[in-house]
Amino acid sequence: MKAYIINEPGGPEKLILKEISVPQVKPGWILIKVKGIGLNRSEYLTRIGKSPDVGFPRVLGIECVGEIVESVDSGFTVGQKVAAIMGGMGREFDGAYAEFTRVPKESVFVIKTNLDWKTLGALPEMIQTTHGSLYQGLEIKPGQTLLIRGGTSSIGLCALEIAKQAGLKVISTTRSESKSDYLKKLGASDIIVDKGAVSAEVRQRYPGGVDRVLELIGTATLLDSLRALKRGGIVCMTGILGGEWELKNFSPMDDIPTAVKLTSYSGEASDISHAQLQKYINMVEQGEMKVHSAKTFAFKDLQEAHRLMDSNQANGKIVITV
Repeated sequence: MKAYIINEPGGPEKLILKEISVPQVKPGWILIKVKGIGLNRSEYLTRIGKSPDVGFPRVLGIECVGEIVESVDSGFTVGQKVAAIMGGMGREFDGAYAEFTRVPKESVFVIKTNLDWKTLGALPEMIQTTHGSLYQGLEIKPGQTLLIRGGTSSIGLCALEIAKQAGLKVISTTRSESKSDYLKKLGASDIIVDKGAVSAEVRQRYPGGVDRVLELIGTATLLDSLRALKRGGIVCMTGILGGEWELKNFSPMDDIPTAVKLTSYSGEASDISHAQLQKYINMVEQGEMKVHSAKTFAFKDLQEAHRLMDSNQANGKIVITV
């Protein structure tokens, strides 16, 4: 089969297309013919050497959609449509940047849908991460105000859709004034142009602060996001679009406002049930929830897709069709 191998950290050119052996099926694992791959920020970080627990050479890719080719587990049938999410894909073992991938059965979700592979490929990890961030990290409830810091990212756009469906008032941020109308058309109740600090403007518009903040920029804006919350509010750090992992000179007593909660989310496939994932897929298929794909690339153009991801200009999920 064809697969992209990375032997050392670096730019997109380090992803080399090669012929390698198709993985052999074994008990507890499912062999999948890959049809669609959603690109993720974590794959960028691994590619540039910021995932110290990942060894090279490696086939990256933490998610895919496709069809079962072979299984020794009676719970799965050849030809079933499936999504595979995380569970060590592309990190502990070779992942989805390949024509076939072998995945632990715990990470495989059988799905029923007529969506095309391009649309379906954008959904699994994006939905799982967003669902986990909102319901486990932020414990959202109808009627709350949610500030999404990094509103035009794939997770930011998905969070806008899911939070609207859940009955929240959503405030989205963007660094570009030109994207404000785009977010408004998608259903954001309010838009704030983010120049690095938004807490003062949030409190001016919403005296007392907001109930929840989904932090997708990372530590570069985290302290400011904490200051935007009312007492009892929660900020969940899920993304690091800003590229900074750590806070320098962090003083919890000074930097975390009284009675405000800070958490993070980097969950696993087990954080969403098969029924929940199927429900979201059904909503997309029935037009009740939009998919914000940025651009679709052919498998042969995966390096080019990574260059788009590097630019932070995608405005949605990048998908590879195989």
